[in-house]
Formats: sequence, C-alpha cells, structure tokens
Amino acid sequence: MIRAQLILCVALAGAASAQTRPATPPLPSPPAPPNQLTAEERAAGWRLLFDGRTLAGWRGLGYDSVPSAHWVVVDGAIKKIASGNVPKLPDGQPRQGGDLMTVATFGDFELTWEWKVTPGANSGVKYNVSEELSMAQAPNHAALGFEYQMLDDDRHEDGKLPTHRAGALYDLVAPNAAKRLHPVGEWNHSRVIFRGNHGEHWLNGAKILEFDLGTALMDSLLAASKYRAIPGFAERRNGHIVLQDHGDEVYFRSIKVREP
Repeated sequence: MIRAQLILCVALAGAASAQTRPATPPLPSPPAPPNQLTAEERAAGWRLLFDGRTLAGWRGLGYDSVPSAHWVVVDGAIKKIASGNVPKLPDGQPRQGGDLMTVATFGDFELTWEWKVTPGANSGVKYNVSEELSMAQAPNHAALGFEYQMLDDDRHEDGKLPTHRAGALYDLVAPNAAKRLHPVGEWNHSRVIFRGNHGEHWLNGAKILEFDLGTALMDSLLAASKYRAIPGFAERRNGHIVLQDHGDEVYFRSIKVREP
C-alpha cells in the first residue's frame, strides 16, 4: 500500500512538473538560400524582384531594355560593371549612366536585399522614383529619389560626411549608433520600410534611421540638401525601385518586396 502511494505521488509530481515547465519554443525556420523565399515569407506576402538568373522585371531608367554594358548577372547576383575611366559629373556619377529600375512601381512597401561593395565603391538603392522627373532633371539616366546609401565608408570620400555614409538616407539623414556595417567584400542585409509618409532604414538587423515626410524637420533637411532646387522631388508617389550606377563594381541579391 505504501509502495503504491509512493508511485502515485511520483506520478502526480511529474505531471505537475510537466504542466509548469515552459513549453520549448519552436526552432526558427532556417533562412532561405539566396534569391529564394521561405514558406513563411510567401505566407507573409513577400515576392522576389530578382530570380537569381535573369534581369526579368528590370530595365534601364530612360531605356527600353537593360543597359548590358553596365549590368550583368554573375553567380546569382546582379553585378554593376565598373565603368572605368569615363567622363564623370561633379558628384562622381558617370556622365552617361545606366541606373537599373524595376518595371513595376510601388506605393507603400517593405523592401529587403543583400549587397556588397568592392574597395572604395559607392552605390545605392533609390525609391519613390519618377522616371519622368528623373529624365527631365538628370538626362544622364540617373534616378532622382530617396536613396539608401551603399558605400565603402573607410575608403570613399563620401565616408567623411555622416549623411553620405552607408545606410544613410543620402544627403538627408545620417545612420545612428546602432549601425553595424560588414567589412568590404562581405554581404550586408538591408531593409527599407516606406508606408505613408513614414520611412525607415535597417542594416544587418538594426534600425539605423527613420523619417517622416511633411514634418518641419524633414522640410528643413530637404531645404538644406542637394534636392532643394528640384520641384516635386519629395512628393509621395507610386515610384520605381532603382539600383544606382555610380560607376563602381557592386553586387545585389535576394531582392524581396511586399506590399500591404
């Protein structure tokens, strides 16, 4: 009888322990291989803007097709071919550039991508881009839009200016102290969130800046920037997403977008 009571007590104690022990959280899904979506991403509405093999869905800004002297797919990445010693504008861009833009346009969206630069390189991802405004104001096929700066901060001259460093909203908002940039030649992971008048830049898992269009602060930043003389630059629109041709060799992959 005593033995039976002991067995019952042990069983009840084990059951109570099992009820109070926190459940083991499920293991996170492994990240998708480059240029692929996980099941969770598909369920959340993400889609690829680059299939890892072709430039379907892209064309040159102001062109009917992809400027193949500027862009090529290599080893699952979009490569910006270095322009070499060609005539340049005062800001360093090629006088005859070849920015690469999505055929589709986007209003509210969330964008993620991976990128890496070569030593001393400069590039970026632009959004809220009007092709018509760009070609009217910058006939060298360079997009006008908000820019997520991609840069070798240590070697490029722009690294001396906080609002020109990697992750910045170019010439407007500098990244904060949470920024952690991977070494040149290694992949970085970036995210842009743009909903209504609110925007955010993320780098390698950290939010590094945010901004709100139409505020006194943003208006003052625009008035002090290189964009101040461009009518309609900061107007909210359904715009193209653009990979910048700044003449340097850079790489993009795993470009994903989702819309509300």
